[in-house]
Amino acid sequence: MNKAKLKTYAPQARKDFIAAVTQRANLLGLSESAGKFEALPAERRGDVVLIAGREWPARVAQQRERLVRRIQRDGFGYTMEAVAYTWFNRFAALRYMELHDYLGHGHRVLSSATAGGLPDILAHAADLAASRELPGLDTAHIAELKLAGNKDGELYRLLLVAQCNALSTAMPFLFERIDDETELLLPDNLLRTDSVIAKLVAEIPEEDWAEVEIIGWLYQFYISEKKDQVIGKVVKSEDIPAATQLFTPNWIVQYLVQNSVGRLWLMANPASTLKSEWPYYIEPAEQTPEVNAQLDALIQTRMAEDGGSLNPESITVLDPACGSGHILVEAYALLKGIYLERGYRLRDIPRLILEKNLYGLDIDDRAAQLAGFALLMKACADDRRLFNDPPRLKVLSLQESKGLDPDELATHLAPFGVQRGTVKALLDTFEHAKTFGSLIQIPDVLNAQLPALAEALGKANETGDLYSQAAAQDLMALVAQARVLGQRFDAVVANPPWMGYRGINDTLKDYLAQSCPLGRLDLQTAFLELFLMAIKPSGFVSMILRHNWMFITTFEDLRSFLIRDRFMSALLHIEEGGWSSYGTSAINVMGASVGAGSASYAFVSKDDEKDIFNGSMKGMPLVRRYCFTQSDFVRLPSLPFAYWSTKSDLLAFKKGVSFESVAPPRQGMATTDNNTFVRYWYEVAFDNIAFDVESVGQASARTEKWFPYNKGGGYRKWYGNQLFVVNYQDNGRDIKNRIVNFYKQSISRRITNTDYFFKEAITWSDIGSDNLAARYNPSGFIFDVTGMSCFPIESRRWFILSLLCSKVMTRFMSILNPTLHFQVGDMARVPVLNEQDYSHEISENGRVAVELSKKDWDQFEISWGFKKFGLARPSSGCNRLLSESWTSYVDETEERISQLHKIEEENNRLLIEAYGLNEEISPDIPKEKITLSRADREKDSQRLISYAIGCMMGR
Repeated sequence: MNKAKLKTYAPQARKDFIAAVTQRANLLGLSESAGKFEALPAERRGDVVLIAGREWPARVAQQRERLVRRIQRDGFGYTMEAVAYTWFNRFAALRYMELHDYLGHGHRVLSSATAGGLPDILAHAADLAASRELPGLDTAHIAELKLAGNKDGELYRLLLVAQCNALSTAMPFLFERIDDETELLLPDNLLRTDSVIAKLVAEIPEEDWAEVEIIGWLYQFYISEKKDQVIGKVVKSEDIPAATQLFTPNWIVQYLVQNSVGRLWLMANPASTLKSEWPYYIEPAEQTPEVNAQLDALIQTRMAEDGGSLNPESITVLDPACGSGHILVEAYALLKGIYLERGYRLRDIPRLILEKNLYGLDIDDRAAQLAGFALLMKACADDRRLFNDPPRLKVLSLQESKGLDPDELATHLAPFGVQRGTVKALLDTFEHAKTFGSLIQIPDVLNAQLPALAEALGKANETGDLYSQAAAQDLMALVAQARVLGQRFDAVVANPPWMGYRGINDTLKDYLAQSCPLGRLDLQTAFLELFLMAIKPSGFVSMILRHNWMFITTFEDLRSFLIRDRFMSALLHIEEGGWSSYGTSAINVMGASVGAGSASYAFVSKDDEKDIFNGSMKGMPLVRRYCFTQSDFVRLPSLPFAYWSTKSDLLAFKKGVSFESVAPPRQGMATTDNNTFVRYWYEVAFDNIAFDVESVGQASARTEKWFPYNKGGGYRKWYGNQLFVVNYQDNGRDIKNRIVNFYKQSISRRITNTDYFFKEAITWSDIGSDNLAARYNPSGFIFDVTGMSCFPIESRRWFILSLLCSKVMTRFMSILNPTLHFQVGDMARVPVLNEQDYSHEISENGRVAVELSKKDWDQFEISWGFKKFGLARPSSGCNRLLSESWTSYVDETEERISQLHKIEEENNRLLIEAYGLNEEISPDIPKEKITLSRADREKDSQRLISYAIGCMMGR
């Protein structure tokens, strides 16, 4: 499949479909200008209705009125986008079906088997009408249009509508009968070579339609521009689908399904040979006899529910955020293998899987449509008879109860034994269904009443009066989704919504705080927490998540719950920049605790992923696989899931005292507008910079406007990156006024830890490379949110700096938070040896390293401590004295770098020994990482010189 083609086609298709639908609405006298909706009058004249000077069939008036009401309710733009989306989905489905010959009549609807020809269905229109293969076509009218010779466009519209209606029985979720405003907005000129249909056919090669997976990729790319528009903002409820959906690569989906549904089957059937067919199945970690006994007890209890062996028909699988159905399709394939192994006939299997095994939920109506379609297409490949008696799919788009009156509904349903309290509880539960989605929890009392309520609604719909029937139909969809959400499953497999706390709207934040307190700060972790509670004890939660939940302190309580009350059976850790720009984790968790169980962990690099995509997990190097006992995570501060930790790592974290107790790390000030308040020091008058301030009190009394400002900077160790000043005159008056007046925020949210301003510190940048680069900062600095700092007691200063600049620190940070971010919360958890446990030599080495690095920094004019220009290079015609001076400078620089490297090597050796760590904890730090390269320093020098020249020339 050529995804590059799809990625180019689908976003433009979205624009084209919206434009085509909007143009059609304009012809009907419906438009929007400057945000105001306008509907021109429609005048009825006998068999026609006149709109904007154009005649339409009389039935259009009623359809148009429904469309007007919908626009008034939802908005013009939203309605156009929704109808465009519906037609895009239908045309994509028709294209897939015609190429796989699933339409029943054998003729293409959107294209021709002959290159460049009109759609084949036009040539066979009369036959299709006569044979009733497309019900609803008038044979005489078809013949009339054919004979006219110039009405192919009108004929084609009739055929398209008839084809969609013919599919409504088998797929009512996607092809509901068209006699409404959707038909009214079917685009015009569909036979032109630049129509939306012609582009769909021409721009996606036929071979790319071989697998139904194409539907999911088209869906993701179709919404990609909408996603870009809303991502990074607080997301409205109606935009949550676009902001959160991410199509999962096939190999990851297979991993999730094979290590959840597949693992459950193998636990119940150890002799099964199916695992040889599962390329991404990971063998369980070796367990103690006690753990094996607990696992066996769990599966025995589950099999007892089925009479002693696991019945394939009883296995229930839910994707609670199913999107376009990719996970459900792969689950179907795996379950098919299970049924075949158990001896079922192939022709019986598709219906059983669709009606008994698979459940899908989503808040996006159109995504759920595609999920149902993809699943039905997968099943039709095994049994085309399904269209004759369509199965009852359990793929639902969650619907809201807003607008329904509990009193009115209860009144009409009272003769059938339906209580008002039950109705109100149901409506209250789904008031915000499009916002809360599958995170909705069904109250126990309501859940117990659902079977009886469903039976009562069925009777009311069959035997009640019109009001009772209407009331029953209003509630049936809510009851169906409540019954799914109230169920416990054998496997919950998902790629849950990708949205961090900043994007979550207030309504959803309040709900998460109550319902998912451990995972409330991210929608993904909220899904994880909820379904860890809702799975059967022998079942599995299998999800793909951003990997930050494994490490950051925010999710410590969630990790604690998982370690204490659940069992991680396997975890796949995928490097940043692989299938996602984030680091991700594919996890498999059982619904019960098994004490000191061990899990299989694997790290997948970007290079690994390429190999895995083309093959299987089997070829992954063993060096990237780990077995870690779950209870050992408790031995690490804040319980990070650092599965690569060694025994010596675990022991090291028990030594000494916490970093917080001897060198409290702190985050500094956010000016809110660095362009206004921050400058390079050489951009302001030198005598207007207060260099020698040692406290906030002193700063308040100074008249200077600018104060040294530490805001991180590039990779540099020991000393340097002292380039910036900040306007903090009158105790930060201008910054504070902007925070309060422009941002409408509390000053304390932006200016924190002022008690530490101007103190001696050790600083580092928020974002770094694989290694932390810490530097000594003398007194006199304010520090920034990205120039985080710690403030060690004087006797520990040089030891703390030496530790931060060592391989040992790299190891600790790789365990506490193995990302490119070095946060104060991570620093606070680092163990610091007691003074009697380390040598004075480490501290002295740190002090000397600062002296050497300061000499290096001050040799360049970007330092305000610059004394002599040491980088003047002699040209080929320079005299011998200048050449020797240059050689001397180069030798001194190289010697300084060499000394720094020896200091680091010696400190690494001493610290590794003191902490009792394995000496092979990380690779050597390259020499060029000790200081900035000379080229980088020259670049900074050139920037300063250019600035100075510009000032002299009045620019």
